[in-house]
Parts: sequence; structure tokens; C-alpha cells
Amino acid sequence: METPIKIEGPNVKYSEKYIESQYPYHSSEVSLENGTYKVKPSTTHFRFRTERKVPKLGVMLVGWGGNNGTTVTAAVLANKLGMTWRTKTGVQNANYLGSLLQSSTVCLGTGPQGDVYVPFGRLLPMVHPNDIVFDGWDISSMDLAAAMERAQVLDWSLQEQLRPHMEKLKPRPSIYFPKFIAANQEERADNVIQGTQQEQLEQVRRDIRDFKQKSGVDKVVVLWTANTERFCDIIAGVHDTAHNLLKAIEIGAEVSPSTLFAVASILEGCAYINGSPQNTFVPGAVELAVQRRVFIGGDDFKSGQTKIKSVLVDFLVGAGLKPTSIVSYNHLGNNDGMNLSAPQQFRSKEISKSNVVDDMVKSNPVLYRPDEKPDHCVVIKYVPYVGDSKRAMDEYISEIMMGGTNTIAMHNTCEDSLLASPLILDLVILTELCQRISFCTESQPEFQGFHSVLSILSYLCKAPLVPEGTPIVNALFKQRACIENTMRACLGLPPQNHMLLEHKMQRSSQCSKPGVTDAVSKKLSALSNGHVQNGLVKLHGH
Repeated sequence: METPIKIEGPNVKYSEKYIESQYPYHSSEVSLENGTYKVKPSTTHFRFRTERKVPKLGVMLVGWGGNNGTTVTAAVLANKLGMTWRTKTGVQNANYLGSLLQSSTVCLGTGPQGDVYVPFGRLLPMVHPNDIVFDGWDISSMDLAAAMERAQVLDWSLQEQLRPHMEKLKPRPSIYFPKFIAANQEERADNVIQGTQQEQLEQVRRDIRDFKQKSGVDKVVVLWTANTERFCDIIAGVHDTAHNLLKAIEIGAEVSPSTLFAVASILEGCAYINGSPQNTFVPGAVELAVQRRVFIGGDDFKSGQTKIKSVLVDFLVGAGLKPTSIVSYNHLGNNDGMNLSAPQQFRSKEISKSNVVDDMVKSNPVLYRPDEKPDHCVVIKYVPYVGDSKRAMDEYISEIMMGGTNTIAMHNTCEDSLLASPLILDLVILTELCQRISFCTESQPEFQGFHSVLSILSYLCKAPLVPEGTPIVNALFKQRACIENTMRACLGLPPQNHMLLEHKMQRSSQCSKPGVTDAVSKKLSALSNGHVQNGLVKLHGH
């Protein structure tokens, strides 16, 4: 049984409907005056309000019959039904390994036995993956059992258990424009929506309403996990404003399928997440989302090679080493790899993979001159034999002290869909949670939600989508800290700073009485931060 969490302190209060908190947000403004950096610390007082009631969540996947769609659906079913299966290495149990919210932990504070860690997803009331209801679209008419077999991701003995459940699930017809994906996908396209772009848009909207009504879900999040499209040319008068984009769809101007799905979702008030690298969110789509106050997020799942790159380059630059050459090679054999074998589709992926180091390079003007960047090359090849088991090989060359060089070479075998599927769950659960969080400040006392461009999802995406004028952060642990500290703010807790000052003083700051021994001081310090009492984790604010 999970231990509930309750914060005890002046900065948080619980009501039947909300968790409400007071949060001082500290920041610094820097200016350069007469050759001197002047830093002005400031504090903004926020109020956060989180709705406690967790809704029944429906998720509609575009590309439901693909490797990712079948794998995430199968994984949730296997977990919900408590399935086990035997492999050559022993008995396996269904789990959510790889999920930030389900399988990683955060430190609440210190208790009598030391630091207290809980699963990330326990900090605030959140949807559990087992409770998600799935539906979706695909250009292939295969039921999900047949599509799961075609994907060759899951062990056969698990597929046999899942087949009676998966064969009942069949994707709705999807939008298929051959010019946007590789020609080698044509033979799959036997399940498509006919008609004009406007008629296709209206059909997708009807599908969303039909799913919501028949399934009884409270909310729907739509997520694109279909093929990578080529980039869409942004044309003035077509894609630049919400009005022009809606008009372009009506008259049949060039609009990509992923953008059509985005527009349909936004018009239905459903959050839309782009899990592929193409430029789905043309300016008109972003404007429409802002007008309708609907969340959008993306782009492109960050699951393997790019996730490692966002850690390693951050480490190298942070250590004062200068990466000068980054070469990344991939080969894979699933349908994603086959689609990416076409040059225009590969170009979309290359762009999303190549920009991941930019903010880390820019953060260190000691190492890099203005506009200087490392050489950065990305190669992807299609090798059918390896299937969903993608190979990634990387070489990082860095300049070190006194003209020396350091080379790091690594080989990474990524089970592509098994890494992407937990990200899908985290994306939709985190998006839904953000729909229940509002906040205000003393100068703007009316509660408001997050910006429609939901940049808090950056940890899960290769090419983070952020509001215009917002810094793009790719460094992985900064992105994770953003999510954790935002949730802590909702509970009135300070950000996790890892300073451990109470352990760095010769005389403990927790002990006010003279003559108290270090052992007693440590115990007092532990008890002052948090403990488990009657099955409840209690945190005490200071």
C-alpha cells in the first residue's frame, strides 16, 4: 500500500477540492554597467492551486497501430492485469520501467533513517497509467493484436496472453497524404479518411467526440506517434495565423496531416502532443492553441541517443572541457527506420537531433566564441534485420588542457518502442496534471494556467517547443529539476538544492541548546524535517 504524503507548514493548506500553497520564487536580474555585471536579486510571491480530483483520462494516439502505439497499449494492459511471462532468463513481471513519473523517485526530506524518497508520481494527485483508456487512428486497418505481432517488440509468450484483449482494438481510419511520408508506406495505407481536408478535419473531430462519449472519459489528450513527416514549407497567408490556417484547410492548401490532427484536437479543446520531429506546430496552429487556451507540446520523443547526448555534453561543458566534434550514427530496422530512409523524412529527424547541444554550448562563453559550435553530424540508416533494437554509436572529441584532446566513444543498443512507450505515458499524465494547476502573483492576483505551449514537457522531447521568446533548455537534469521543483512549489516546498548545509557546519544549526551532543543534534535535525507517522509521510516546513 502506498504511503500518502501530507505537508505540515504555514505555506500549504488542503481543502476538499484544492491543494493551495504560497511560494516565494527567487530570481536575479543581471545588467552590464560600465564594465561591471550588476546583479539584483528579487522575490516574486506566487500562490499555487492544484485540483485534487483526478479525472478519467482518455488518450487517442495517431499511429495507434504502429510499434509505439501497440507497445504502450499492451504495456498498460499487462500492468493492469498483473501479467507475468517466462523468457529464457526467467519470469518477467509487467512494469513501468523508464517512466519518470512511475519509476523514478524524488527526495521529500530527511527522516530518522535518513533521506526519504518517493516515486515522482506521488508528489501530487495524478492519473495512474493503469486507468488510461486508449483509442486512436492508423492508416493500417490491422487490429492491435496483429499489429503487435508485426511490430516484433514484445516476447511471444506475453503476446499470446495479450492477444484476446488486443484483437478487440481496431484503429479508426486516419489521414494519409502520400507526399508527406515515404513512398514505402503506401502498402500500409488501407484505412484512410476520404474527402477534402475540411471533411477530414471534421471527421477527426467527430471521432474525438465519439470516443469521449462512448468511453465515458472526462478528458482526452491526443498524441501523434505516427510516421515522421517531411517539413512543411511555412507560407505567408497560409500557415502564419490561426485565421489563415483554418481558411487554408477549408480551401485545400497544403497542410500536413499532423497539423490537421492538431487543429482538430485544439478545436475540440483537447491537448495535443507531437511525438515526431516534423514542424507540426506552424505559427497558425500555435496561435489557435493560445486563442483557445489548449495545451500543445513536443517535439519528438527523447528516448535514447539524444537523451544521453543531453547529459554528456552538459557534463563536458560544465566540467570546462570543450566538445569540438560530435558524430552520431544510428541504424534501425522498424517501420520508423524504413520511413526515415527517405531523404525528406530524415531531414526532419536530423534537425531535431542536431539542435540538442545549442543551449549548453551557449552557456559557456569561456569555451566558445559567439556563433561558434561543435561540428555535429547525425546519420540514420535502415537495416531491417535489427528490427526495433536500434543501434546508436557516438564519438565525442573535446579539447582539453594545453592542446590535448579527449575522445569518448560509445555504443548504445536502444529497444526503441520500449523506451518511447513510458515517455508517452509521462507526456499525457503530466499534461493532464498541468490542466489542474493554476497560479497567480501579488501583482496579477487572478489565477491563470500554464502557457498553452507547455514547455514543462521539455524533459521528454528532443526539440522542446517553448513559448516565443522563452529560452530553450536541452540539458536533461535542468529539465528534470524544472518538473520536480514546479511540483514542490505546488506543495509549498522549497526547490531541491542539494546544499546539505546542516551537514557542513562544525556545530549543527539545528541544535540551539549548549552541550547537546552531535548524535542528539543529528537526531533532532532528522526529526525536524520529516518522518513517517501512522502510515503517513509528514513534512514539516520551516
